[in-house]
Amino acid sequence: MIETVPEIGSTNAALLARLASGDAPGEGDWLVADRQVSGRGRAGRVWTDGFGNFMGSTIVHLRPSDPPPQTLSLVAGVALHDTVAAHCPGLADVALKWPNDLLAGGAKLAGILLERQGDAVVVGIGVNLAQAPDVPGRSTAALAELGFPIARDAFAQLLDQRWQLALARWHSGDWPGLRADWLAAAHPVGTLLSAHDHDHGQVTGAFAGIDPFGVALLRLADGKVHAIHAGDLEHVRD
Repeated sequence: MIETVPEIGSTNAALLARLASGDAPGEGDWLVADRQVSGRGRAGRVWTDGFGNFMGSTIVHLRPSDPPPQTLSLVAGVALHDTVAAHCPGLADVALKWPNDLLAGGAKLAGILLERQGDAVVVGIGVNLAQAPDVPGRSTAALAELGFPIARDAFAQLLDQRWQLALARWHSGDWPGLRADWLAAAHPVGTLLSAHDHDHGQVTGAFAGIDPFGVALLRLADGKVHAIHAGDLEHVRD
């Protein structure tokens, strides 16, 4: 089921509140907003709404046999990439960026935010369908501006289908297959990337994939592999 509301502070915050009150929707149901006035991204960033864009959240109820919960961000990335690829077969240079972005030509097209409460994870997804918000220090893109317009509700239906398939695979233990799918849709292994590591400062190295827990790996100049547990990876430009 896809529930739509004309305006809300944050779809993630609304589902977290419903979880706390015991009135949460079932797994796989979506809460989608026409306008989101207090949207947010990772690390407390503000992500303003754009009318006509997709802004929605869904809940995953964790089971003891599930893969690591943090890998759901990458699973959502696979579903999101597949959705955009299905709608935009001629759109070039669409790639996932660890841990939660979808880029088009190097510009941010979509983002994912996970928030956990007890044995449930709220998965929030924002996609620039009609317009791209201004984000300081980042380039952004929208599907309509790239020549691939799509109505929000039609996109929601496509994304729901891809998400249900990916989530069923995740619950059934096919995280290795989803991990391979994510790597196939992401910046290639060997891409020069940099990240700010809390303990080591700025770290630069060649992308060496992701480990079984969804942690990004960089191969440094001395050959050592450095794990990036949190933060953003950025391409190193010439």
